[in-house]
Amino acid sequence: MASIAHHDADEFPVHVHHQFEDIEQQNESYIVGMWTFLVTEVMFFGALFLAYILYRWNYQPDFYRVHENLSPLWGGINTTLLLLSSFTMVMGVHFAQLRDRMKVVGSLGATIVLATGFLIIKFTQEWPIKFHEHLVPGPTFGTMPEHLHGASPRAAEIFFSLYFLMTGLHAIHIIIGILIIGVLAGLWHKGKTIVTEDYVPTELVGLYWHFVDLVWIFLFPLFYLIPQ
Repeated sequence: MASIAHHDADEFPVHVHHQFEDIEQQNESYIVGMWTFLVTEVMFFGALFLAYILYRWNYQPDFYRVHENLSPLWGGINTTLLLLSSFTMVMGVHFAQLRDRMKVVGSLGATIVLATGFLIIKFTQEWPIKFHEHLVPGPTFGTMPEHLHGASPRAAEIFFSLYFLMTGLHAIHIIIGILIIGVLAGLWHKGKTIVTEDYVPTELVGLYWHFVDLVWIFLFPLFYLIPQ
């Protein structure tokens, strides 16, 4: 028993944690854990998308009228930023597999810059205008009727309730992603073996980031591109 309990540290690669028998078991645990987390996220956002579909089914003309307050231009720019960030994230994973430390750091840094640009547009060009036009759900909602474009105030408030709820939660996921990618970039910059000897942690962060981007790919047409 003592001989089993006291393994020589040299028997294990530095990137295999003590609770795992080998790298295959460790990576399998990583992947199962991440996919379990993403399934819960899919169910969470799925409930919100279902609520949106039901309300849009009942208030299609009103949703169309009031959605004209959203800017497809800014929404399109944000979509482009996130698509580019997915590409830089893919490159980061690719360079992680090649163990090219500086290119990984550069790719992750580019991802952070693009994601930050997305948030800047949200916080400076989109959401503040809604506050100015009294389109934020609450006691003052709809006090400037010209911005409702003839839509029912009740339906318009439902629309913007869903808009702020869903895009706000998405923005929170973006912020969390930026923090995680920043920590990952720091580990790569310092040459920590937990990431340099095993590309799977970088790949899992990339998987989370692609999920966040995918959510926006659905949000953009649902809110910004409603057909007449």
